[in-house]
Amino acid sequence: MPNTRYRRGKVYAADMAMYSLQMSADNSKEISRLKRNLIRCLQEDVTPHQRQALLMYYAQGLNMREIGEKLGVDKSTVSRTIKRGERRLQRCLRYGAEAYLRNLYPD
Repeated sequence: MPNTRYRRGKVYAADMAMYSLQMSADNSKEISRLKRNLIRCLQEDVTPHQRQALLMYYAQGLNMREIGEKLGVDKSTVSRTIKRGERRLQRCLRYGAEAYLRNLYPD
């Protein structure tokens, strides 16, 4: 019997994908809760300028130069704005929103 531990290629990738699906737990509730928390944090904790830059970058897929041209600022300003918005979102998701949103949206 050949050693299949180190085999590579499409067959191996498909086997690993099936294994991962079978071994993973159903996390749809956690994903939906995270989405609700993220939307809430975007609405309440991030400044409007940060929200606009984040949505242009992640939702519309624009790069920082393109965002800077649309907003009339330098691309380094866009970069700083996006990083600050990401940090606010991380803090909100980590510390503030979990308990608050659990009470707001009980499952």
